[in-house]
Amino acid sequence: MTLSIDIGGLPAGRLRFAASPLAELTAMLHVLAEPGHHPQLAGWAGGVWAGLPPELAERLREAEFLWRSSRADFLVPARPRATLAEELDDVDRIDHETYVTAALITTCGSNRVHFGAPSPLADAAARQRALDLAQARGALQEAFAERLLADPAAVRARVRGTLEQCAEAFFDDAWAGVAVRLATDLRLKNDLLKRQGVGAALASVSGAVGLAPDGDRIVVDKLQDNATTARDTGVTFLASVFGRPHLVAVHAPGWAPVVQYPVAEPTPPEPVSLETVSLRLEALAHPVRLRLLRTLARGPHTNSELAHAWELSPPEVSRHLAVLRRAGLLTSRREGRYVRYTLNVPDLTALGPDLLAAVLR
Repeated sequence: MTLSIDIGGLPAGRLRFAASPLAELTAMLHVLAEPGHHPQLAGWAGGVWAGLPPELAERLREAEFLWRSSRADFLVPARPRATLAEELDDVDRIDHETYVTAALITTCGSNRVHFGAPSPLADAAARQRALDLAQARGALQEAFAERLLADPAAVRARVRGTLEQCAEAFFDDAWAGVAVRLATDLRLKNDLLKRQGVGAALASVSGAVGLAPDGDRIVVDKLQDNATTARDTGVTFLASVFGRPHLVAVHAPGWAPVVQYPVAEPTPPEPVSLETVSLRLEALAHPVRLRLLRTLARGPHTNSELAHAWELSPPEVSRHLAVLRRAGLLTSRREGRYVRYTLNVPDLTALGPDLLAAVLR
């Protein structure tokens, strides 16, 4: 399962390593929404939540679907700017249809709202389908999708205002605190790119990123098989401190390829014993169960959503979910007529950082 980025004939200068205030802010927002994915930042997340004004905390929960299970593509810019305000200005220049489509794909927790399909802003059937998908994700997601489709300008302005309030509440201080680590990492990457070439620079990003043998494609280990091209736009790699362990990739048609990667930690984590790893991995011996876990790492899903995503029968998915639940790697919760399954991140963390990073990518 890989994302392939075509870079055939791409000039060296079109492969960029940079830092983005907006992408790092949304990485922080993901930590606040899913602190279990980031145990090393639990203290930071708790402190931020404790200090947030109640109105801002409510606004974050209202729009968290833009960054909780995956990131809306407009929040991971291909052309980073020096300031958050400049990047938010760039987002404001995106037309309503592009913005809404990207937001709905994230909000619905599915890629079934396709680019190139009839716009839900203009097509009644597409609108109803988008709302049906959002409803399956829960009442808050449904309400957000309804507001977005009814008045995209108002929702966009409210989202921007929320991000600007985050800057004052916690982002500006956190951004200043990670500036040195980001600058150090970018110097290393750009030096490798200049002196040793694309392959060496990519190898330093992550073990999940590499150059294909033909030298014309960047290969990224991701949840599903996809392909895109960077020939006309270039490709941007954004360093992140708060994004660990996720490897975020923008690859949808109409968007320039972007990969947000975690910078190396100052010290490596302590390994778990081989015996413990071997015992716990028995529950993950089947490749389908590993795929289901990788999907669930993006957020809660129902049995039918998992079956649709992997073209499996619902009974087959149920059998695999039962094995994972018995192993303590999943929890379930009934919401109306839906039963949502959620990844048990703490128990998965005990299996080791490499497995956790592979599942959460």
